[in-house]
Amino acid sequence: MITNDAIILGMLAAILGFVFYTAGSEHRFWKRFYRIVPTVLMCYFLPSLLATFGIIDVENSKLYYVASRYLLPASLVLLTLSIDLKAIVNLGPKALVLFLTGTLGIVIGGPIALLLLSAIHPEILNVGGPGEVWRGMTTVAGSWIGGSANQTAMKEVFDVGDQVFSAMVAVDVIVANIWMAVLLVMAGNARKLDERRGADTSAIAVLREKVEALQKKHARIPSLPDLMLIAAICFGVTAIAHAAADQIAPWFQEHAPQTARFSFTSQFFWLVIIATTIGVSLAFSPAKKLEGAGASKIGSVFIYFLIATIGTHMNITALKDSPELFVLGATWMAVHAGLMLLVAKLIKAPTFFMAVGSQANVGGAASAPVVAAAFHPSLAPVGVLLAVLGYALGTYAAWFCGQLLRVVGGG
Repeated sequence: MITNDAIILGMLAAILGFVFYTAGSEHRFWKRFYRIVPTVLMCYFLPSLLATFGIIDVENSKLYYVASRYLLPASLVLLTLSIDLKAIVNLGPKALVLFLTGTLGIVIGGPIALLLLSAIHPEILNVGGPGEVWRGMTTVAGSWIGGSANQTAMKEVFDVGDQVFSAMVAVDVIVANIWMAVLLVMAGNARKLDERRGADTSAIAVLREKVEALQKKHARIPSLPDLMLIAAICFGVTAIAHAAADQIAPWFQEHAPQTARFSFTSQFFWLVIIATTIGVSLAFSPAKKLEGAGASKIGSVFIYFLIATIGTHMNITALKDSPELFVLGATWMAVHAGLMLLVAKLIKAPTFFMAVGSQANVGGAASAPVVAAAFHPSLAPVGVLLAVLGYALGTYAAWFCGQLLRVVGGG
């Protein structure tokens, strides 16, 4: 068993390099493979094999701590730094309505699914121990509203145990990728679906033009000063968030201990909230121009290292012992999907808005561009745009969902 974190880090970096190298390969085998198996799934799955077969020592490794405390807040700053609220508004009300509908579907879908299944199978509330299931579901809410960064935040904020977390990561990845496959099928039949609903698709052509113009305006080759400034901002804000969290959390713990129920006594909670809030505020400053130098790409690199470290804590055999959790996740996704399809039909929205709005929630910046590009390659950044909004909302909405789950789960 490998215990040296430097070696483990190198192995994870090699795995991520292999995944992205093969995902970009023109070889026929890899093209077919990644049409079926999403890249993000491989970034979870391959590291999980290292722990499942006892190749690395996960229990004593500090890599997850470093990724969650240093890389996570830094990535949140860089991903929210690129938010263009005006551009999001210009996508039109239907795109935003469907995106927010997707968020609402996840926030209420979790408690509804837990309520339904606990009525049929009360024992589900005690899987992994009393109160563990609802805690584990908060990590899925974080993932499905924002992404892996928000998922990690919920794990720490709600003190989720590793056993139920392993099972919930498996539920998250499997259910989310099944739904993504459904969305890709819908993308292939978008014209028929839009005609059937009488949806107005003229806005899609306008979107293409705006996205292409945006790309040409901001894209540039990053210079060394650009990269150093990006590092200064993301890690500088991380330092500020740590410093503030170290003062705020103890204050609540001493003067308002009853707020522990709402995570106000958690230093990690304030770390994530402060980093996200400062990142959003920087989107209204000149620092936003750093997006043209690849700020969000660097943030994504941090996120994928975080994903890899999370993967080392994922037990791929966890669902075998708790298949009811998969049913729970599927029911949850059904509520989200049903609400999305209903609202899309009522407002006669293009399938593009429904699919990307859903995936921007469920899949985040890693896969929303994939679904958007299935409609047209130039529209991939639209998926990123909405997904970044999901990163900003993810922590807040998932935390609120967690409070609802606490009520249903008896926490």
